[in-house]
Amino acid sequence: MRAIEDLYAHSMTESAHSKTGNELEHAASSYLRSARHQPVRWHAWGEEAFARAQAEDKPILLDIGAVWCHWCHVMDRESYEDAEIAALINEHFVAVKVDRDERPDVDTRYQAAISAISGQGGWPLTAFLTPDGRPYFGGTYIPRDDRYGRPGIGRVLLAMAQVWRERRDDALETAGSVMAAIEHNESFSGRGGFSLVLVDKIADAMIAQFDPHNGGFGSQPKFPHPAALDLLLEVGANRGNDRAREAFAKTLEKMARGGVYDQLAGGFHRYSVDERWVVPHFEKMIYDNTELLRNYVHGYQSFVREDFLAVAREIIAWLDATMTDRERGGFYGSQDADVGLDDDGDYFTWTLDEARAVLGGEELEFAAKYWDIGELGDMHHNPAKNVLHVNQTLAEIAAQTGASEEELRKLRNSAGAKLLTARAKRTAPYIDRTLYTSWNAMAVTAYLEAAAALRDDSVRKFALLTLERILDEAWGGRTGLKHVIAYPDGLSPRESAPGTLDDYAFTVNACMDGWLASGEMKFYRAAMKLADAMIEQFHDASSGGFFDTSAPINDEPAEMPLGALTARRKPLQDAPTPAGNSVAATALLRLAELSGREDLRQIAEGTLANFAGIVEHFGLYAGSYGLAAERMLLDSMQVVIVGSGPEADRMEATAMAGFAVNKTVMRLDRSQLKTGAVPEALEETILQVPIPAGAKAWALVCRGRTCLPPVTDADALLKAMAAPAG
Repeated sequence: MRAIEDLYAHSMTESAHSKTGNELEHAASSYLRSARHQPVRWHAWGEEAFARAQAEDKPILLDIGAVWCHWCHVMDRESYEDAEIAALINEHFVAVKVDRDERPDVDTRYQAAISAISGQGGWPLTAFLTPDGRPYFGGTYIPRDDRYGRPGIGRVLLAMAQVWRERRDDALETAGSVMAAIEHNESFSGRGGFSLVLVDKIADAMIAQFDPHNGGFGSQPKFPHPAALDLLLEVGANRGNDRAREAFAKTLEKMARGGVYDQLAGGFHRYSVDERWVVPHFEKMIYDNTELLRNYVHGYQSFVREDFLAVAREIIAWLDATMTDRERGGFYGSQDADVGLDDDGDYFTWTLDEARAVLGGEELEFAAKYWDIGELGDMHHNPAKNVLHVNQTLAEIAAQTGASEEELRKLRNSAGAKLLTARAKRTAPYIDRTLYTSWNAMAVTAYLEAAAALRDDSVRKFALLTLERILDEAWGGRTGLKHVIAYPDGLSPRESAPGTLDDYAFTVNACMDGWLASGEMKFYRAAMKLADAMIEQFHDASSGGFFDTSAPINDEPAEMPLGALTARRKPLQDAPTPAGNSVAATALLRLAELSGREDLRQIAEGTLANFAGIVEHFGLYAGSYGLAAERMLLDSMQVVIVGSGPEADRMEATAMAGFAVNKTVMRLDRSQLKTGAVPEALEETILQVPIPAGAKAWALVCRGRTCLPPVTDADALLKAMAAPAG
């Protein structure tokens, strides 16, 4: 058997003077382009890489990462920019690099594969594949040299090359077993009893993990779980579950006080490494912030808490200022955590001396107490660095000092503004200005919900501008919905990333929200077309549920999927965004209510029933399923407000109070009271109701297919909404 050392020497000799080309020069993805100058002969995911691997009989080295991923940058710098390591890779492998944000379909399957092999998942994902793309070994971050109790990447590369050369049968057997495991795990279903009891079981599983002292779920690390939070609010506020209400409110309160929340600019980091929400992983993701925006808006609707309102407004302000294309519409994908490899959140953190250089006197004294800024900070790499978090509330400091809360609030605002101005002079972490369809659709929904609850028309207008851009640039009709609306700097990929179930489902919901916010029927008609396309391309008509990748469009000849994409997958788990099947079911249920199409409701019901036998085991990761089930099982409430003026505004505000997943509030102009100006099912109700004589505005409350008599003031509307069903 050839020794690893001999293989290493052979590789150095053969590759020392070879000129490598890097195919990522032609990529549009920010993550792939960041590696275009590396000496590794990278390929993007595609036919070319697989054809080369099979022609040369070489295994594939697969790297999956993201532009916001700290350890991806570390592995790039340590290993993939190292000439010796690059020579090893180029000699023995075909190297393929994948952006997990651009190709979530590829990422999810190989995450499942590597988890089956090593019990680990995450980014960077490092996998060794047969030439046809089946994994036979892998893990996550691999150090340059032997350390952390792990072998260095050079040793791993040579060992995996040797396995392929000399123990190929073992590699193929492992690859076959892993693919079988993926296909089994990714296509699960299980029909069972479907009722509100099931939803209660899911909520109880979440509550069992609730941390009553710090908020959140489990110990460390802590993620926000927005869908779970909304489900707890739903069963807490509307079904009388006090423990669920406590878990929701406590978690929102503690997250907003923690370092996981950017105390100066607003917006949430991805997660906290500790149970108290103090030290985060500093990257900021658009999907976390838009879903958490919805949580805080829903919390404000239900509890009328000013702190929840303030956080919602601050998230919007940060998104508006930092993460949006104000001219054309659109929400950027992410902001990196760091500026360089030796940096660990330095842009966001402060030493006491740094704070002292900006603040003085009362402001410094207040800031040190309020945000817990001291000589000894929170960061391992630099113990002097402090993560700003609310150590004591304004009320607690007022009780200690005798100052009024209003005086302290002014101090907080002035000190925070000065610190933010000083922070803006630092080099900011990179922002990936890629516009992803699903994430932008989620943002549209969040902004439109916020605009309605907070009565902010500028937020509404920007959401509608973004929705227009999604439909104009990502929705091609016969060619399907693209996963990426636009790349930074006007770059175009050789091949568009295919639209996934998430792209369709979230965009259908966004289009319905666009109709609710604007009254423009083009958004409703787009929702119907996209829903029909989603059913045609993704629905499993034989077994129920939706696959995450599409079938061939318009009878086009099917191409053999590459690698692990051969495995069919029906996403059920919220990780980290709401699961595609739950969102698709929600979209169809909403459309069924507006259109009267029973087939949409039947597909949604079949989708939810398909997973009813197994979903309770997903607990914390089944929030979106529980919300979809509540929507299906409970009578819907539609509140239609017609007209203009102060009383119409009061009735709309009354209708918006209190979050309920099965409640839809619609504001119509009198001009819409005609055939073709509202969805079909509304024509059968709203157009049949006599307009109250002399009323400038009136409201109609319908539960299911039963409508109460119209009312003309907010008090009467409140009574109508509280009236029992039937």
